[in-house]
Amino acid sequence: MGPHLPPDALLSAQTSSLGSRLDSPSDADAARGYHRAMAIYLDHAATTPIRPEVLEVMLPYLTEHQGNPSSIHASGRRARQALDEAREEIARHLGAKPREIVFTASGTEADNLAVRGVAWAASAKGRHIVTSAVEHKAILATTAVLERHGFEVTVVGVDRSGRVDPEEVAAAITDRTTLVTIQSANNEVGTLQPVAAIGAICRARGVAFHVDAVQSAAFEPPNPNAWQATLVSLSAHKMYGPKGVGALYVRQGTAMLPQSSGGAQERQRRAGTENVPAIAGFAEAMRLVHTDPTDFVPLRDRLIAGATALDGLTLSGHPTERLPNSASFVVDGVEGGDLVAALDLEGIEASTGSACTTGSVEPSHVLLAMGVDPQEARGSLRLTIGRTTTEAEVDRTLVVLAGVVGRLRGMRAPAGATA
Repeated sequence: MGPHLPPDALLSAQTSSLGSRLDSPSDADAARGYHRAMAIYLDHAATTPIRPEVLEVMLPYLTEHQGNPSSIHASGRRARQALDEAREEIARHLGAKPREIVFTASGTEADNLAVRGVAWAASAKGRHIVTSAVEHKAILATTAVLERHGFEVTVVGVDRSGRVDPEEVAAAITDRTTLVTIQSANNEVGTLQPVAAIGAICRARGVAFHVDAVQSAAFEPPNPNAWQATLVSLSAHKMYGPKGVGALYVRQGTAMLPQSSGGAQERQRRAGTENVPAIAGFAEAMRLVHTDPTDFVPLRDRLIAGATALDGLTLSGHPTERLPNSASFVVDGVEGGDLVAALDLEGIEASTGSACTTGSVEPSHVLLAMGVDPQEARGSLRLTIGRTTTEAEVDRTLVVLAGVVGRLRGMRAPAGATA
């Protein structure tokens, strides 16, 4: 057996080893094509790479501090301290109380807990929910399930840029409405929603207001007070944190029925042992994105200007009220899936839209709600830049995009041709 190392030396060795593995992909991975030295990653709306500083914060709870935060012994108390500190850090960025933060396993779980939890808790008052046609599937699928259980759901439309009209939300609210749920920013086209105006309407009507802030939280701290929001959903992996952890802000005094049965964790609002390493990383990721922000707009606008200069590429979403890193397009004459696959072969990693609906043969529900023709909507492309994206990478992407689009269009059969 080898020599025993003290904990500090062991952690250092493990960190160094892990860093080496991250920097030097295995031969097997290289053979599969999973690692390419020249790959340009433009899918930050799907997920972001974990920051080294975040990983460093997480490692002690993966290698050394193994306690359960519900245990009363020393290891448990150390884990509980990390949990409490993370809760305080996230609450600080939201202008919230630590007790108003509930940790979950994802943004999707946070959405489900918010919508189902409040809807069922208030079901004696009414069973009517208002949402929009461009919400994430975590919301739309959840409200569809509630409809099958006797709830009424009103889905308000959007304009051509994907924005919700607050007056339409106001008109949809009835005396049986118990919840309005609207995202702060669209995950596919990047359009920002007027959540503060909608929140003011909800507060005046005495209706709970949930904001899915999963996409926008990496760029500006969510502000439940300014939004007059009752609940706000968050996810770590959209802000250079770990996958598998999210959070739900629940305004103090809000009635919410837990959606998982078990222990008394998270003030009896979400049963199950908390993922301490991921939660610690989540808090550090949020701290970093808001204390060391990146100005994405110049590079995003360079990407948009270059892409829309190409023949048959049209910007989708609002031209200015959009996420600072998001560029989305409808590309005439090509299938979005074919385009993304062809770009991938050229070392450009992009998407057609939400990673949560990848594999669907149907056009984007977001583009359809915006009034885009169903056939045109099949040519969707989403390019989202990140902290390390360079001007040279954007310019390279534009050159490759022009060539790939031209090649795919040239492969199409002439109109009226038969096999």
